[in-house]
Amino acid sequence: MYISENKIRVRYAETDRMGYVYYGNYAAYFETGRVEALRVLGLSYKEMEEHGVMLPVLSYQVKYFKPAFFDDILTIRTIVNEIPTGTRITFHYECLNEQNVCINKAETSHVFVKTSNGRPCAIPENVLEKIIPFFKEKV
Repeated sequence: MYISENKIRVRYAETDRMGYVYYGNYAAYFETGRVEALRVLGLSYKEMEEHGVMLPVLSYQVKYFKPAFFDDILTIRTIVNEIPTGTRITFHYECLNEQNVCINKAETSHVFVKTSNGRPCAIPENVLEKIIPFFKEKV
């Protein structure tokens, strides 16, 4: 299992009239978690795209438990539970407030796609090389 964490401070513009983080902003928070999780592995979305591979979202699910508020510091925990296979990878997220309480959980599934033709492609070898060591007990 691969786990990465990063922190985000809630900006005023990300809150709604009730003072809660607007629910649509969590997708951007999870994207930040995903990009940073890959960066920690030594992988770059930008470089992947420059090498002709994109990683669009195939599905997105989220469950909300508690709100977050302006100026809160949130921890976005990004988890890969299983070795990606075929053309897909799934990320799980936990958003924790400053009291370490999970305020929501989410999951995104992505498909690796060639930029040249928009068709699914095999997971790039460099992605597998970086993530497989976290699953040694399962290999």
